[in-house]
Amino acid sequence: MYQALHHVALLPFPNIDPVAFSLGPLSVHWYGLAYVAGILVGWLYARKLIGNGELWQNGVSPITRPQLDDFLVWVAVGIVLGGRIGYILFYDFPAVAANPLRAIEIWNGGMSFHGGFLGATIAMILFSRKNGIPTWSLFDMVAAVVPIGLFFGRLANFINGELWGRLSSMPWAVVFPTGGPFARHPSQLYEAGLEGIVLLLVLALLVYRFKVLKRPGVLAGSFVIGYALSRIFVEFFREPDAQLGYLLGTGWLTMGMVLSLPMVAVGIWAIVRARAATAASAAR
Repeated sequence: MYQALHHVALLPFPNIDPVAFSLGPLSVHWYGLAYVAGILVGWLYARKLIGNGELWQNGVSPITRPQLDDFLVWVAVGIVLGGRIGYILFYDFPAVAANPLRAIEIWNGGMSFHGGFLGATIAMILFSRKNGIPTWSLFDMVAAVVPIGLFFGRLANFINGELWGRLSSMPWAVVFPTGGPFARHPSQLYEAGLEGIVLLLVLALLVYRFKVLKRPGVLAGSFVIGYALSRIFVEFFREPDAQLGYLLGTGWLTMGMVLSLPMVAVGIWAIVRARAATAASAAR
């Protein structure tokens, strides 16, 4: 089987240097640029959303542009700390327990989306309470722009030749330099398409066509469900983390699936809660 996969006509891996450019001793990696691009483009889109009061409940944006600028620092810290801590807890805890210094060795493993999600959520709750902003409206604004960051991040994963997929005989399969001599699914691009482009368009449709920002919590719930389902689907094509493998003795269950399943329930709860709150408000 492996030999057959090795000889399938494949798309060539672009083999782009993970270092985008260097400034003296400082090396700037594509992954870092992906974070910057995601935050910058997301910030511009968020400014557009809050600049259109008609999209929001009561016709007024719940957050000002100066507040949005301050929020960027809070959410960036939440994402980075949550993402790193989440990776350690979910994927690399035994190695870190044996060698605590590994926790700061970001080249040995990376970031967990689910950890970053929790870190960003905590940052949003704290920021909204500090500034008197409706928490669910802040959740909605962030949910609208997160797919932009996911898109750039998954492209960076592909450029780095990491988080590749399972063995594949598809004509678009790729031989990754770090994945052995065999053809694999470019699962990073599947995620960029689903978690990034498709989810962004679906959420934009909900915002501009169905005006869901007037019902705080609906967009946030829709994002959580959309991301979770996209991640679960792609996990069937993605190689599981080597230190974990498949879970519970199966040949398909991965940690990504396990962490994503509760997100579906949380997303459904958020939408039901939002609809109930809207109905209660209208009945007053």
